[in-house]
Amino acid sequence: MVDTTLFDLTGKVALLTGSSKGMGQAMALGLAEHGAKVVISSRKQDQCDEVAALINESCGAGSAIAIACNIGYKEQLQNLVDETHHQLGAIDVLIGNAGVNPFYGSIMDIPDSAYNKIMESNVRSNLWLAKMVAPDMIEKGSGSIAITSSTGAFGPSEVLGTYNISKLADIALVRNLAQELGPKGIRVNAICPGLVKTDFAKALWDNPEVERRANEVTPLRRLGEPDDFKGIAVFLASSASSWITGQALTVCGGTNMW
Repeated sequence: MVDTTLFDLTGKVALLTGSSKGMGQAMALGLAEHGAKVVISSRKQDQCDEVAALINESCGAGSAIAIACNIGYKEQLQNLVDETHHQLGAIDVLIGNAGVNPFYGSIMDIPDSAYNKIMESNVRSNLWLAKMVAPDMIEKGSGSIAITSSTGAFGPSEVLGTYNISKLADIALVRNLAQELGPKGIRVNAICPGLVKTDFAKALWDNPEVERRANEVTPLRRLGEPDDFKGIAVFLASSASSWITGQALTVCGGTNMW
């Protein structure tokens, strides 16, 4: 019999932003399936409630709770952390998966308002959250933080330039947090998805010809699916990754090899 405690998350509390659909929902389910109690969070409470109910039905009552939060507002993030403490206790795992992209086009044309929203929501909110949950992890001498970046961080784009800039900034944020929090036993890593069939990325794949071309240049010959991210979430949250920090881990079917 193989010992599976390496991936056992029993007793752990995991807070995930952007977890009411797509990759975030899949990651939350994966964590719950391995014993964690998960917090489902996104802007709309009804969507969070629906996902939490599905996870509780699948993994057992009390496996998930739902707390709505708009990551763009610091007071809502603080409420998210405070309510998690109230309902579940100290936080062991944070996955900052929420992100925005309100502009599609050249960075020469992006309005200041759209630029600010992208950088503040995709980067600053993750720093805010890390600062809010770090005391829990410091007190325990352990913890895992993961931030969803993108393979878009590794190159330019004529239509997603500012989004890609924000995702490269997320990797820089991860490295700095890993450096500063490592001596306290906290691991911090970035998850870098390739093109995944989610609603968020629908404009990039919802066209038969575009999808065909994307499949052709992907070594594994298919686009990503949300469930492809369950494993990386469990790995980073568990002791299986106990000596991994400050890394940008690509989950992309082989389109970006480092």
